[in-house]
Amino acid sequence: MLNVLCLAVYAQDKSVSFSYKGGRNYVLVEKTDLLRYDNNKYTGLMSREVQSFVAENSSVKSGVEDGSLYYDGYFYVVQDTKHKKRVVLEGIHDSISSAFKITKDGELIMIEDNGYPSFRSFPSYPSRKVKIGDSWQAQGMRAVDPLNTGIVTKMPIMVQYTFIREDVYNGEAVYVLNAAWATRYGLSYIDASGDLSLKSAQGKHDATIIVSQKIGNALVVKDTVDETFLYDDGNQVRFKGTISLFTKYPPSYNKNEVVSAVKRTVPVLNDGSLDVRETEKGIRITIDLKFKADSAELLDSEKLRLDKIASVLKESAPDSHYLIEGHTASTGNPLGEQRLSEDRARSVAEALASRGISAQQFICSGKGSSVPVDDNATAQGRAKNRRVEITILQ
Repeated sequence: MLNVLCLAVYAQDKSVSFSYKGGRNYVLVEKTDLLRYDNNKYTGLMSREVQSFVAENSSVKSGVEDGSLYYDGYFYVVQDTKHKKRVVLEGIHDSISSAFKITKDGELIMIEDNGYPSFRSFPSYPSRKVKIGDSWQAQGMRAVDPLNTGIVTKMPIMVQYTFIREDVYNGEAVYVLNAAWATRYGLSYIDASGDLSLKSAQGKHDATIIVSQKIGNALVVKDTVDETFLYDDGNQVRFKGTISLFTKYPPSYNKNEVVSAVKRTVPVLNDGSLDVRETEKGIRITIDLKFKADSAELLDSEKLRLDKIASVLKESAPDSHYLIEGHTASTGNPLGEQRLSEDRARSVAEALASRGISAQQFICSGKGSSVPVDDNATAQGRAKNRRVEITILQ
């Protein structure tokens, strides 16, 4: 009994350091289940699920090395509630792009901000060592769109953290934290780029956070919410319920087998328009698929190559998600190039889905002419820039 007591006292007094060490690519799920009240009258359930694939981007470096890690995110809505009816989006996912860095103490700094992730610099870790029962404060940020209008408002938050205990979650050693903060918006801060009809917001949050001891990533966040938003027209909207965040990891596959299968089975045109290589996101197949001019309609001549690509995906990585990215040459029309690249990515995803792959496994993104691989000043360079990249996410 004495030995057990001594161990308990040691565990209680042991000081630990929190830090974000990075790690493999991950899938982030943001699930919202909130009861909505308009002017104090219950009007229904607001339910929304957003998933994303987040990949480290080691090619981006800061001007001064500070230990930050850079990430690209591909966010997409898989479930939404509109007009009191839940809509499950089961088809091909059109992604919302995001880019950010995470410092070694957990601060998240946006580089490309389209509203996701909705929690930034959360959780944040203390610079000092702490033991169970210790507390600290840190500022974070939330991106909110209470009325689902597409206009995102950023709200600073000051969070009080408490180190609750060490534990094990799904076989992994974790730290358990409590985080609490008050919603205070409109008194001393207004987001000039946000919803200007949002006059003020107030409320409270109480969250439990499960943090990986190995990499410092928040594996689970469950936030209990009660907050009210007041608009210029006098309408008051209140939300009560939970916001949950989960970190998962994509399935693994044998990369060597995939590369070998693609090179062995996918037909190559005379110009050698096929490249297969390992990237940080996974195995990337770059292929110059032929479309009708200025169109997203694939030529009939591509059917065989699409047949072979679908066969490789189904046999070598059947449980993975596939990122389809469209690229165009630069023609002086950035908006048109962006739309065409998005349409071509979706066209390829639809073609592969028609060959027996679940549509839900595809994430589509258009890059326009923003990521050239050759000189747009030459016909040969423009031809190389017109490409589709299929990445088997891992």
